[in-house]
This record gives sequence, structure tokens and C-alpha cells, in this order.
Amino acid sequence: MPDVCLDAESLLRRLESYGERFRLERELDPRLDWIACERLLDPASEDLGRVLEAERVASGHVSAHATALTVMAVYAGTVTASAVLAWALEGVVLDMRPANVAIRLSPRHGFEAVGLRQPAVVREPVDTLVAWILEEHLFPLARAMRVRTRAGMRQLGGGIAQGCAAAFSIASRRGGDVDRLEHAYQEFLAASTGGLDRLGDMVRLREGDREGLFYLRKTCCLYYTSAEAITCASCCLDSVEDRIAAYRRTLAGGAASH
Repeated sequence: MPDVCLDAESLLRRLESYGERFRLERELDPRLDWIACERLLDPASEDLGRVLEAERVASGHVSAHATALTVMAVYAGTVTASAVLAWALEGVVLDMRPANVAIRLSPRHGFEAVGLRQPAVVREPVDTLVAWILEEHLFPLARAMRVRTRAGMRQLGGGIAQGCAAAFSIASRRGGDVDRLEHAYQEFLAASTGGLDRLGDMVRLREGDREGLFYLRKTCCLYYTSAEAITCASCCLDSVEDRIAAYRRTLAGGAASH
């Protein structure tokens, strides 16, 4: 059993300082409609259907597979992103295995809240992060959505890759040590399974006295087919040159959009 880092609350407060997407609720109120993430790994589960339907309605998607691709990218970029950021910042692994995580649905795009049943942090290498977050959580969820909606595994993997990369890129523009985060991202990518290294590229950009990490996807989440009809900042439908130019404008303006 790994050694437990007792100061989980201090870590969770630090994660929250990097933005709302990294806020994790504790002491989950049983009166609220929490969905256990472990139940989403069954392609036939009612709860997986609820998650997909909530996003379909909120985003105005017209196809099941496009809905699944959006859910996958948002899920990896919000639900499990705190564990990725914890490792990048502190070299520790926050327990966000499916049995320890729950979500609440939102009438808007994305999720209303992410919660931990039992905040626990262990001082373990990146291989543990990969095992808990990718192999036990995100990849099984992708396989379940593949069965449920017939969304392509490469595109689902692209959502996972982009969502994980977002933790490093957002932190790099909100006060995080860019050198440390860039090194941590490369270490995470080298340890990752599932071919994530082939699904996008991280670039480091500087404008004036500001710099940050930005992700360039090689797959599409089809969000442009939703009612919003817009592409993501990292969308592969835009040229690399156009995306980098947009990222430079973001960096110059001081925003943290990924």
C-alpha cells in the first residue's frame, strides 16, 4: 500500500486556486443527485445514458457519436484533470479512480460539480497516475461510450489527450512554473498508454514577458456540429499556423483559454 500524504485538504485548496474546473467537492451531500463514476463504465448503464443525454440537450448535438466525443473531452478536462494537475505541481497522485469520484449533471455544457468520496493523496510515480486515471478510468469510459454510441476510439482518445493536456496548459498561464509543467507533461506523455503521444502536440509560446503551454489537437471532437457551431481553440480543422496565431493573441491578452 503506498504511503498516504495526510495533507490532502491543503493540496485541494491549491488546485482550486488554478480555476473552477479544478474544484473538488468533499463530504458529498446524499440529498443531491450525485452519479458514481464507476457506474459510467458499463456501456448499458442508465447513468451513462443520463450523462450523454444531458450533454446532447445542453449542447444541441444532432448525433450520438458527436455527443460522446464532447463528453469525453470535457470529462478528461474537468473530472480527472485535478489528479493530473496535482501530479504536475506536487509529484503526488490524487485518488481519482472511478469508485472514489462522483459527478453532478448540469443543464449547461459540462458538469455542475465533481466530488471525491474520500480525499486521499499518495506519493507515487507517474506510472500510478497513468494506471489510476487512464487505464482504470478514462480508457474504460471511452470503451463504454464506443459501445454505446459507436464513436471512434481514436477520436475518443483525442478527447482524453486534450483533456489531460489542458491541466498543464492552463496551469502554465495561471502562475505555474512553465519549465516544471513542460517537463511534467513530457514525463506524463512518455508514461501514458493508448497512443496519446500521437494525438496532439504541446507547444511553448512566448509573447512579451508572458509564456505558456498550448495544445494542438490532431483529432476532432465535432463540437462544431452542435447548436453553438463553433470550433475549439485546439481544433484540428484550423491550420497549425492559425491556431498558434490565436494562442499568441490569447497569451498577449493575458487570458487562460486552452
